[in-house]
Formats: sequence, C-alpha cells, structure tokens
Amino acid sequence: MVKRVSIYIDGVNFVYGLKSLNPKYSDYHFDFENFIKKIVGENDLINIFYYNASLKQSVNPRRFKEQQKLLARLKKITKCKVILCKRQKRFNKDDEEYYTIKGDDINLALDVLNDAWENKYDKAVLFSGDRDFAPLLKYVKNKNKKVEVLSFDELSSRNLLNEADKFTFIDKKTVNKFFWRGIVDKK
Repeated sequence: MVKRVSIYIDGVNFVYGLKSLNPKYSDYHFDFENFIKKIVGENDLINIFYYNASLKQSVNPRRFKEQQKLLARLKKITKCKVILCKRQKRFNKDDEEYYTIKGDDINLALDVLNDAWENKYDKAVLFSGDRDFAPLLKYVKNKNKKVEVLSFDELSSRNLLNEADKFTFIDKKTVNKFFWRGIVDKK
C-alpha cells in the first residue's frame, strides 16, 4: 500500500551526526535529494522540511558560502521547504563567543504536529536523534501515523528510538554512497 510520506530534517543534528562519523564530513556534500528518493521509494512524497540557521558570513566566509550553496540546492528540490531560524550569540565561561540556533526544534515539532492533525501524511520521517522529540513521536503515533527516525548511532537518544516504528542509523557507507557529486564550483 502506497503511503503519503513527509520528511522533517533537523539540520543541526544532521551536521553533528556527520561530524560524529568523520570530522571532515559536511552536509554541504550530502545528496539529500537522492537519499530522500531512496527512503520514500514507491510511496508518495508529500513534502520535505529542512530546519537550520544561516551561518554568519563575517565569522567564516568559506563555510557561509558552502552553506548558501547547500540551501540553494535544497530549495531546488521539488516539495522541499527550507526553514531558517535565528542564530543567537552566546558567551562561554571563558567569555568566548559562540552561536546557538533558536527556533528550529519548535518549528519542526509544530510542523510535524500540524501535518498529523491535518492528516497530510501517513508516515513522518524524522532526521534527528534528539531525545526532545520522543514525546512528539508518541503523540503522532497516537494519531495513527507511522514514524521513522534516521539518525547517527552516537547521537541517537534511546528514548527517541524506542518511540519510533522504525529507525535507521546513517553510517559512513551511507554517507559515501550519497556523497553529492554535482557540478563543482571552482570559484
């Protein structure tokens, strides 16, 4: 039976997951489009949501440029919506500046809940290992929806995985198989 599938990608969690496999890995070089096609298979893709925040160009111009290329690629994928949240400056105990992302998890949760409530999908696929999403999965399953989690072993909350109908770990073999091989920009 063909199912209606919606994909929800926690961009920050995905980046850290890739780095847990290899510090040199980057989401800039991941082929989300073909990976999602493989996940969805013969089912009907309803939508893809990608949540993250734009990097600060002034902090790291090279990484900013790479991220902008990734976001442009994602926006070209049919049915993909990029939700950019805010980066908030913080300081650690040594008064060193760093940034956190605000609003990504709540926006993701609201979209999953709203789409379940409006019966837009039969199955939600969550790219995250964040334990904060465990109650969300429980709620969605109570709405008679299937939930699949794709995550990285080192960053996966067992509470989250226990709530999923199915979970798959993304490993080095998968990352290498879905290395983005698009046109290389030599600029």
